[in-house]
Amino acid sequence: MASPLEQFVVTVRNYSSQGSFEQLSDYIAKNSDILSKNSVHLEDVMQTLDLQEHSLGIMAILCAKLNLPNVDNESLFIQIQEFIAGCNGEQIRASPETFASLCHLLTQRLVDQRQAIRGIEVLSNAITKVQLNGSQLTSIHADICQLCLLAKCLKPALHFLDTDITEISKENGHYDVKYFLLYYYYGGLIYAALKNYDRSLYFFQVALTTPSMAVSHIMLEAYKKYVLVALILDGKVPPLPKYTSQVVNRFIKPLSQPYTDLVSAYASNNAEELTAVINKYTEVFTRDTNIGLVKQCVSSLHKKNIQRLTKTFMTLSLNDMATKVQLTNAKQAEKHILDMIEDGEIFASIDQRDGMVVFLDNPEKYNSPLMYRQIEDDMRKCIQLDDKLKQMDYDIALNPKYIQKVRTEVE
Repeated sequence: MASPLEQFVVTVRNYSSQGSFEQLSDYIAKNSDILSKNSVHLEDVMQTLDLQEHSLGIMAILCAKLNLPNVDNESLFIQIQEFIAGCNGEQIRASPETFASLCHLLTQRLVDQRQAIRGIEVLSNAITKVQLNGSQLTSIHADICQLCLLAKCLKPALHFLDTDITEISKENGHYDVKYFLLYYYYGGLIYAALKNYDRSLYFFQVALTTPSMAVSHIMLEAYKKYVLVALILDGKVPPLPKYTSQVVNRFIKPLSQPYTDLVSAYASNNAEELTAVINKYTEVFTRDTNIGLVKQCVSSLHKKNIQRLTKTFMTLSLNDMATKVQLTNAKQAEKHILDMIEDGEIFASIDQRDGMVVFLDNPEKYNSPLMYRQIEDDMRKCIQLDDKLKQMDYDIALNPKYIQKVRTEVE
């Protein structure tokens, strides 16, 4: 009589040869304990299966090995790397939850070993392998963003972050909201680190406006960074959209009082008052790993105050500017001015001999080929967005659940 493990191998072979991948996925999910109970034979079993023909079986074995306490990490990593590169896409898409679980376990192991950078390319291939289209969000997206942050190698994540999401992968019939929130939270962190504050603010806002019955820790941390990025970008914190869950609006501010005080101090336009609040809550900001963004808020306030001066004065000495915006000396004022000119935030020139700043009008006439190209690109994006919205509206109108709901409401 065949042992349970031998029966497992036979079933994997039979279902795979018949192309019954969904049935095989269900069988593996119900009998995963067979692999955990026979851990010493997993390597031998895997050698009897073909990577392309029996991808689901090999994937289940790799997941079981990742859950073992004593395993050769280097050998296992190579096996997973080879599996993701060469597995059968049709098979793994029949069991996206198991494939995602494999990636989550690998990510956690690499994080524990402080080898985050090794998993970036592997998970990039994994996402491409399991996605039905480039704009589909999978739970693996959160993993690659986490690895990029820990490895301080942010550019690979931009390939996925710069793509607008129009569809969410159904893993085991649903999508764990934790990974949705983490994707947008980590994405906001990555954009903030790259000083793309506009995109960062959007990502944090998506995390905050996700329908919820309670304020999760991820949402709370996203709100803190949302406040700081908004101050750096616009000098004020915009109200959350009306569709934000009531529980978020009710509890998020009381849970982040130091940040509320920071916003009030920033609104006073007084750098000394802002610095006093920062000194008061330095320990809190440091514990939240937000001290870097907080310091940028101080620099942002100085820049906003300088921009206000451009509306009042045509010329101003560097010493007077330092006094008016509460900078230490003229040298600091000059540095801020030069940075703002380089970033296109103001238009001015500095007379080094007299130490005077001359504020100028915007030289852009909006008639250059470059500007024309930019307008064309923006119009193209708007047209593509309109096409996507029409397609989504059409898909919703044909969705059986939506039709049933509308019919019930009418009746």
